[in-house]
Amino acid sequence: MKPYGPEQIHNVGIFGHAGCGKTTLVEALLHCAHATTRLGRVEDGNTVTDYDPDEKERRQSINLAIAPLEWKNDKINLLDVPGSADYASEVAAAMRVIDGAVIVMDASAGVEVGTEMVWQAAKAANVPVIIFVNKMDRENADFDRAVQDSQTILDGAVIPMQLPIGSQKDFRGIISLRRQRAWLISAKHDGSFEEADIPADYVDRESEMREALVDKIAVTNDDLIEKYLEGGADALSLDELRDGLRAGINNNTIVPVFVGSATALAGIAQLLDGMMDSFPSAARKIANATDLNSDKAIKLNPTKSDPLAALVFKTTVDPHVGKISYVRVYSGELHSNSTVHNSRTRKDERIGQLYAMKGKEQSAIHEAGPGDLCAVIKLAETTSGDTLCAHDHPVQLRGIQYPASAFTAAVKPHSRADQDKMGTALHRVMEEDPSLQAGRDSLTGDTLLSGLSETHLQNIADRLKRKFGVSIDLELPRVAYRETIRAKADATYIHKKQTGGAGQYANVSMRVEPLPSDPNREDPLEFAWEIVGGVISRSFAPAIEKGIREAMHDGLISGSPMVDVRVAIYDGKEHPVDSKEIAFKTAGYQGFKQAVSKAQPALMEPIYELQINVPDQFTGDVMSDLNTRRGRIMGVNSEGNRTMVTAHVPLAECQRYSTDLRSITQGRGSFSMSFAHYEDVPAHLADQIREQTQQAQAHAA
Repeated sequence: MKPYGPEQIHNVGIFGHAGCGKTTLVEALLHCAHATTRLGRVEDGNTVTDYDPDEKERRQSINLAIAPLEWKNDKINLLDVPGSADYASEVAAAMRVIDGAVIVMDASAGVEVGTEMVWQAAKAANVPVIIFVNKMDRENADFDRAVQDSQTILDGAVIPMQLPIGSQKDFRGIISLRRQRAWLISAKHDGSFEEADIPADYVDRESEMREALVDKIAVTNDDLIEKYLEGGADALSLDELRDGLRAGINNNTIVPVFVGSATALAGIAQLLDGMMDSFPSAARKIANATDLNSDKAIKLNPTKSDPLAALVFKTTVDPHVGKISYVRVYSGELHSNSTVHNSRTRKDERIGQLYAMKGKEQSAIHEAGPGDLCAVIKLAETTSGDTLCAHDHPVQLRGIQYPASAFTAAVKPHSRADQDKMGTALHRVMEEDPSLQAGRDSLTGDTLLSGLSETHLQNIADRLKRKFGVSIDLELPRVAYRETIRAKADATYIHKKQTGGAGQYANVSMRVEPLPSDPNREDPLEFAWEIVGGVISRSFAPAIEKGIREAMHDGLISGSPMVDVRVAIYDGKEHPVDSKEIAFKTAGYQGFKQAVSKAQPALMEPIYELQINVPDQFTGDVMSDLNTRRGRIMGVNSEGNRTMVTAHVPLAECQRYSTDLRSITQGRGSFSMSFAHYEDVPAHLADQIREQTQQAQAHAA
């Protein structure tokens, strides 16, 4: 493929609900533009962009993939993006680097969960959008219902640019409202079409719909609306309509709807023209950045003469090739066999060979200019979201805002060999998917893995097995309970041990009392030495304190650590021969447990704040469900046709909330969660937890 300047490059993301035909549409676009010689099928596992073995097995996209094509002297970089919410990080990455988004919609299903998800993502990223109503030749296809759903659920700015001629098995062509012409599908179903007059039975509808479209276009410009008011819809030329349409799309007042069938190659050439007319070229993408020398905000022009600034927006790890970094160049040029600067690590990176990507196919290139996409292999320390720039002009581009984790599992390797390889394998999949987070449970020592959902993590487990040969199980992690006391109490413990030889003796009196809860307190124990008169040597204080700390770690109710406790050692006795550190450590341990048992011991559980965003019709169901989880509603706010519910919920009741919320809201709800505080577990539940702990300890013994 020949090199293109930024004014000829369009980076376009193809989005939509899983199963709406995104990958098939990409195949149709590539075939129509003669970028491929055959039309691949998802069912046959031979498409350009679904090349991963997991994608072929599941027959759905999992990874973002690039597929460039040439159309009328321009270059369009298509990004085929997964539609499942389990891969929302891929949506976030694509939205960061594209110039426009095509949201694909199944004509028989209308607006689905994934449609809403990508619409909201595009709106948040301020990316211009067009809608393609696909599968018009399928059973139950209903263009009018799909448009009405879009206008009601998504935005009133949605308006048809085209009308279908017929539907389902009678779908035979498309009417252009802007050009006032019809395109009839070729009987060969090879993407060709015959231009014709609008069928007589569609003339009135076309006139009505065109009037609505031109009315929306005219209000984007004072000159256009004046001309429109004076002469009507026919007074505006095709060029004026195109310019007004482009302005409306870019200021989000117009969301045009195109129509066709990817499998029948119907409406594909028209959609390619629509992308060119609707979306700005990369030459108009002025990037915001921070000059690291001055720490000031700057703007980067998409020109070759400006210093290099490029963003790594995706990373994949191939067991044979190594790490592959996908890059969009915003200014300057990226060259093969060069050195660049990573503005995050403040280190230089060696660039080897650059590649243009087409699915998994790699073509070596010498340079990538502003606006273009390319791939680099084996960057040492660069990850997704990093900026590559010139060493003498360090700049920082805005990174990628990935969705927050919503589900955490404990990772259990199958064998010692899996344990040894697991750390490296997890690091690699986290490079591929930045929405993953790994940590360690301080209580159990388990490795914790957090992701977007239970399904997301299960897919990651499958990937670990296939790509890196690491077998793991995923379990719900143990809830990090804490124990404390609510009253003062005293206890005296005498430790005697006579075994025929040297004995052990320690007599310790202590007082325990609660400390005010303080999340910033680093030490859970405040230890005080109040011995007067030397009845116990001060040298035994560390041993007593060590015994108390061990008892606090073991807890009294659930085996959970104790916090917010003050212990004062105020009396005792020692033996001149038999008193040893081990004796006072034991006395400290047992005496503390005796004192705590009389000090109203309490079990505390972590409470998390949930921010739940749902369509209005599910608000009542969500609030009722939260009540069954011992949740407290903290606030309810409405915005548009959605509601944000804020609630405090015990972690024990919401570990699988991502799965449950999908069920309650038919997949249309989303949420984030963050730690809020600890509070006491209700007495009856604390008793149950105590019994479960005792049974587990007895079983382990």
